[in-house]
Amino acid sequence: MKPHQIPQLLFKYRVVVMAAAIVVLGLTGMFSVYAHQQRPTQADTVAANQAATPHQIKQQQRHLKARLKKYLTHLTADGTTSVSFYNLGPIAGSSAAKSPLARQFYRRGQLAVSANAHTPVVSASTYKLFIAAYLFHLNHQGQYTWDTTSQDGFHRMIVNSENDFAEGILDTYGLAGIDNYIGSQDYYTPMFIANQEAMTTAASLTKLLVRLDRAQAPFNHAHDRSWLLSLMKQQVYRTGIPAGASAAKAGTTVADKVGFLGDTNNDAAIVTLPSGQRYVLVIMTHGHGQTGFSGFPRMAKITTHIQKLMYGATATQKLH
Repeated sequence: MKPHQIPQLLFKYRVVVMAAAIVVLGLTGMFSVYAHQQRPTQADTVAANQAATPHQIKQQQRHLKARLKKYLTHLTADGTTSVSFYNLGPIAGSSAAKSPLARQFYRRGQLAVSANAHTPVVSASTYKLFIAAYLFHLNHQGQYTWDTTSQDGFHRMIVNSENDFAEGILDTYGLAGIDNYIGSQDYYTPMFIANQEAMTTAASLTKLLVRLDRAQAPFNHAHDRSWLLSLMKQQVYRTGIPAGASAAKAGTTVADKVGFLGDTNNDAAIVTLPSGQRYVLVIMTHGHGQTGFSGFPRMAKITTHIQKLMYGATATQKLH
């Protein structure tokens, strides 16, 4: 190498070193910015994966129940409406049952709320659910035998709300005897008084439907329970709770028994959402110039509001 070439080589070397340094610094800066941008996303992912604590779940349950209680208190303020809501929890194996949060938040009975539910009111044909319970009880005791005629009468009593079969049972077994059984099951009595309309409460109907859902006596025989629920799903007057539940969520199914008499419109139901979540809802109304089925659309609106409030996306949003 000639002496005069050394400065040129040193200059080229410095240029290469400086360029390399610039590249290294640039890459370092890029990775730093990328890492900085990624940190919030990763933190969010961690937070999203953290399960809600029992305290947070209870707090949200209290909040949701308070909102429902406020609505029902306003709804029943004039004494002409009774409402009882009882969450049953999800069906085993359903999508709701597979969600740890849904299982905990909607654990049976944790969201139960009612208003004016212990006030006795005219039952109209909802009393036929108690007749069904009484007959199942008698059958289990060997004191009643089903035949083609009685099965047909029972079918019409639930599906079409016809009166002849139920009235025949009342005549055969007596008001006092049936009332004694109803009282022994901790339902409201007296339900039946001669020459008066049958009376019950939203709380008693709720209790009966919860027992039906849980296969508790006298609904502890699988065939009886399945038969009654099937008939309730087929009952033909579906502009009350069934219509409201479907309006809140398409695909919702309802097994219910209605009652209509004079200005009284009642509906008592077990509701199952597509997710597998289930609840009991009883709505009993009278007054306001109701006739026929004129109060059923109002019951549908009440149902829609309650279902959206208790099972809509916002119900557990803060816990996700």
